[in-house]
Amino acid sequence: QVQLMESGGGTVQPGGSLRLSCAASMNMFNRYVMGWYRQAPGKQREWVAHINTDGSTTYADSMKGRFTISRDNARNTAYLQMNNLKPEDTAVYYCSGRWFQEYWGQGTQVTVSS
Repeated sequence: QVQLMESGGGTVQPGGSLRLSCAASMNMFNRYVMGWYRQAPGKQREWVAHINTDGSTTYADSMKGRFTISRDNARNTAYLQMNNLKPEDTAVYYCSGRWFQEYWGQGTQVTVSS
Protein backbone atom coordinates (compact mmCIF):
# COMPACT_ATOMS: atom_id res chain seq x y z
CA GLN A 1 0.00 0.00 0.00
CA VAL A 2 1.36 3.39 -1.01
CA GLN A 3 1.77 5.89 1.80
CA LEU A 4 3.05 9.43 1.78
CA MET A 5 3.98 11.21 4.99
CA GLU A 6 4.74 14.91 5.17
CA SER A 7 6.85 16.47 7.89
CA GLY A 8 8.67 19.70 8.62
CA GLY A 9 5.75 22.05 9.08
CA GLY A 10 5.51 24.52 11.92
CA THR A 11 5.22 28.18 12.81
CA VAL A 12 7.66 30.69 11.41
CA GLN A 13 7.90 34.47 11.27
CA PRO A 14 7.47 36.33 8.00
CA GLY A 15 10.68 36.15 5.99
CA GLY A 16 11.61 32.84 7.57
CA SER A 17 12.20 29.46 5.97
CA LEU A 18 10.97 25.92 6.31
CA ARG A 19 11.84 22.66 4.59
CA LEU A 20 9.06 20.17 4.13
CA SER A 21 9.73 16.50 3.52
CA CYS A 22 7.52 13.84 1.96
CA ALA A 23 8.56 10.28 2.74
CA ALA A 24 7.06 7.77 0.32
CA SER A 25 6.55 4.05 0.75
CA MET A 26 6.00 3.07 -2.89
CA ASN A 27 8.30 0.93 -4.97
CA MET A 28 9.79 2.54 -8.08
CA PHE A 29 9.59 5.98 -6.48
CA ASN A 30 11.68 7.32 -9.36
CA ARG A 31 8.78 6.74 -11.75
CA TYR A 32 6.40 8.97 -9.83
CA VAL A 33 5.81 12.62 -10.53
CA MET A 34 5.90 14.23 -7.10
CA GLY A 35 3.97 17.37 -6.28
CA TRP A 36 3.16 19.77 -3.49
CA TYR A 37 -0.21 21.41 -2.93
CA ARG A 38 -1.60 23.59 -0.18
CA GLN A 39 -4.95 24.51 1.25
CA ALA A 40 -5.55 27.63 3.28
CA PRO A 41 -8.55 27.96 5.61
CA GLY A 42 -11.71 28.60 3.62
CA LYS A 43 -9.98 28.18 0.28
CA GLN A 44 -9.65 25.46 -2.31
CA ARG A 45 -6.55 23.33 -2.53
CA GLU A 46 -4.02 24.92 -4.88
CA TRP A 47 -1.06 23.49 -6.72
CA VAL A 48 2.37 24.65 -5.55
CA ALA A 49 4.97 22.77 -7.60
CA HIS A 50 5.84 19.44 -9.08
CA ILE A 51 8.98 17.59 -10.05
CA ASN A 52 9.07 15.13 -12.90
CA THR A 53 10.88 11.83 -13.09
CA ASP A 54 13.72 13.50 -14.99
CA GLY A 55 14.12 16.12 -12.24
CA SER A 56 12.56 18.98 -14.18
CA THR A 57 10.41 21.27 -12.08
CA THR A 58 7.43 23.58 -12.47
CA TYR A 59 6.08 26.14 -10.00
CA ALA A 60 2.97 28.20 -9.47
CA ASP A 61 3.73 31.83 -10.26
CA SER A 62 3.40 33.06 -6.68
CA MET A 63 6.01 30.54 -5.47
CA LYS A 64 8.65 31.08 -8.16
CA GLY A 65 11.92 32.27 -6.71
CA ARG A 66 10.89 31.48 -3.13
CA PHE A 67 10.11 27.75 -3.16
CA THR A 68 12.28 24.90 -4.44
CA ILE A 69 11.04 21.37 -4.98
CA SER A 70 13.52 18.51 -5.09
CA ARG A 71 13.67 14.75 -4.76
CA ASP A 72 16.04 12.11 -3.50
CA ASN A 73 15.17 8.85 -5.25
CA ALA A 74 17.58 6.88 -3.09
CA ARG A 75 15.65 7.98 0.01
CA ASN A 76 12.16 7.83 -1.57
CA THR A 77 11.67 11.41 -0.42
CA ALA A 78 10.54 14.66 -1.97
CA TYR A 79 11.24 18.06 -0.47
CA LEU A 80 9.89 21.58 -0.58
CA GLN A 81 12.28 24.31 0.53
CA MET A 82 10.32 27.46 1.31
CA ASN A 83 12.13 30.77 1.76
CA ASN A 84 10.94 34.32 2.41
CA LEU A 85 7.68 33.02 3.76
CA LYS A 86 4.68 35.33 3.89
CA PRO A 87 1.53 35.23 6.01
CA GLU A 88 -0.43 34.26 2.89
CA ASP A 89 1.64 31.08 2.70
CA THR A 90 -0.15 29.83 5.81
CA ALA A 91 -1.87 26.57 4.86
CA VAL A 92 -1.84 22.82 5.18
CA TYR A 93 0.71 21.52 2.70
CA TYR A 94 0.16 18.17 1.02
CA CYS A 95 2.43 16.08 -1.13
CA SER A 96 1.25 13.83 -3.93
CA GLY A 97 2.77 11.06 -5.99
CA ARG A 98 1.40 10.26 -9.42
CA TRP A 99 2.09 7.29 -11.72
CA PHE A 100 -1.03 5.90 -13.37
CA GLN A 101 -2.90 7.03 -10.25
CA GLU A 102 -2.34 9.69 -7.66
CA TYR A 103 -1.67 9.27 -3.97
CA TRP A 104 -1.84 11.87 -1.23
CA GLY A 105 -0.36 12.43 2.18
CA GLN A 106 -2.20 13.67 5.26
CA GLY A 107 -0.68 17.13 5.18
CA THR A 108 1.49 19.27 7.44
CA GLN A 109 0.51 22.65 8.84
CA VAL A 110 2.59 25.72 7.97
CA THR A 111 1.80 28.92 9.83
CA VAL A 112 3.55 32.20 9.01
CA SER A 113 2.89 34.76 11.69
CA SER A 114 4.68 37.40 13.70
